[in-house]
Amino acid sequence: MAETKFPVKRLYTSNEQCPVQLKPPQNSVLFSNSSSFQLLSNNSHEADLMSFSLDDPLETLNLIDAVQRLGLDYRFQTEIDAILERHYAIFVGQEGDGMNDDDLHEVALRFRLLRQRGYFVSSDVFNVFMDEEGHFKQNLEHDIKGLMSLYEASQLCLPGENRMKEAQNFSSKILREYIITNENIDKKEANHVERTLENPYHTSFSKFMVKDYFREGDELLHATNNKWVHAFQKVAKVDFNIAQNMHQQELVQFTLWWKETGLGKTLPFARDQPLKWYICSLVCLIDPCFSDERIQLSKPVSFIYLIDDMFDVYGSLDQLTLFTEAVRRWDITMTEALPECMRICFKSLYDMTNEISSKIYKKHGWNPINSLQKSWAKLCDAFLVEGRWFDCGESPSADEYLKNGVVSSGVHVVLVHAFFLLGQSITNQTVHLLDNDPLIISSPATILRLHDDLGSAKDENQEGYDGSYVNYYMIHNQDVSIDTTRKHMANLISNSWKNLNKECLSFNNPFPAAFIQASLSIARFVPILYGYDQNQKLPTLEKIVKSMLYEKVHM
Repeated sequence: MAETKFPVKRLYTSNEQCPVQLKPPQNSVLFSNSSSFQLLSNNSHEADLMSFSLDDPLETLNLIDAVQRLGLDYRFQTEIDAILERHYAIFVGQEGDGMNDDDLHEVALRFRLLRQRGYFVSSDVFNVFMDEEGHFKQNLEHDIKGLMSLYEASQLCLPGENRMKEAQNFSSKILREYIITNENIDKKEANHVERTLENPYHTSFSKFMVKDYFREGDELLHATNNKWVHAFQKVAKVDFNIAQNMHQQELVQFTLWWKETGLGKTLPFARDQPLKWYICSLVCLIDPCFSDERIQLSKPVSFIYLIDDMFDVYGSLDQLTLFTEAVRRWDITMTEALPECMRICFKSLYDMTNEISSKIYKKHGWNPINSLQKSWAKLCDAFLVEGRWFDCGESPSADEYLKNGVVSSGVHVVLVHAFFLLGQSITNQTVHLLDNDPLIISSPATILRLHDDLGSAKDENQEGYDGSYVNYYMIHNQDVSIDTTRKHMANLISNSWKNLNKECLSFNNPFPAAFIQASLSIARFVPILYGYDQNQKLPTLEKIVKSMLYEKVHM
């Protein structure tokens, strides 16, 4: 298959960066300009002014990588954009040279950073590292740092980009063998390689891993041995503690709203997990400026879970059909024949949606009620389809199940609400696209649905059953094993990631950067959200929540 080609375009612009920044303590001032990043510590007896020259192309790339991993990129987005624009100009030959095309680490890191920021860079840049048969040269096996960067770059693979798929297979194979067979490997280096393999930056939720880079002597951040590393670690720690306090306050506000609804008592069959619901909104809208938006987004997230449980474990098929019709028509009077708890659920959904629509209209001048109502109707329709399958014992094809499951995942409901809450690039064009499940929505939804079904454990508090891709695929392909089925699903997840990467690079993509980041963040969070252990618990999520919300960083 021929490799996908795209016009040159940078998706993001500096004026789309988060307009609100966390305010550090008064004894610490962070500032920047186009030629250097600087930290001035007024409280230090040394009055250190940490600065970094941007004359060395590789050092600037390492700098950006470190700033991003420390979660400080929102502070320096204008500077980062200027640096990457310069790198891209050099790359396309508009201005001189200055790049080391023979350094695998430099080439791979530049490739990844540019693609992450919306620039299309051809995978042809790796041709110099391949032999005449089109395979990566075997002598690269000694370049561990370069192979780690190559593996990281391969996560931004596009549909039909076979070279990047081979890059992933080649680099991961050598890196895994290096850890296992090298008896003299340094423990820190081994941990660094293992961390890269398990959590590549692009497909992992980096904000949850910021603390990993706070340790002294971290292998990744100290790769260049420059004095700016320690300074940025200091600032990142301050930022982390300030953000943690803000998130705690947001959780309190959302939990208060949840208790005031009374739904936890009215719907005893449903999950009561306000912390988990808030974490989902935090993941989706992580930038500091979206504090109120996170609180508001947590509300529809809670209703996705409530309605899911109502369909799975409470309502009869007739009752659920009537409930769905009421949502379609957005008509409270149609719920009069339903049990009281279902009437209250619909009324609460109705009021919450209208309230959010009113807030968005007042703030951004666009009433999204039609789009929000449609998203709930589509969700209930998908839940109802699953209910009918289970009620009559029908086994749909795996493809039919997945098509419906993408909608029943609830991802489209979350992203539709997030789009309007962000209030950026709301036009007739974007709203029309939004209402018709574009790939920017369906791709993370597919990733979520398949990851969910790959897990062997149910949600710890959910008693219902609504089938899975594994079951339906094996029913209609009786000659395949469970391992073959899981590999097939893993391949579908990989393809969905490629589609999502493509959407983030698409020419004239009408969606704003913050919305695209929300879509990416959901896909990155999925393995954590469904990382059940044998005890049907979520140890990774629990550990992350504790770290992000309750464990302060010591300065």
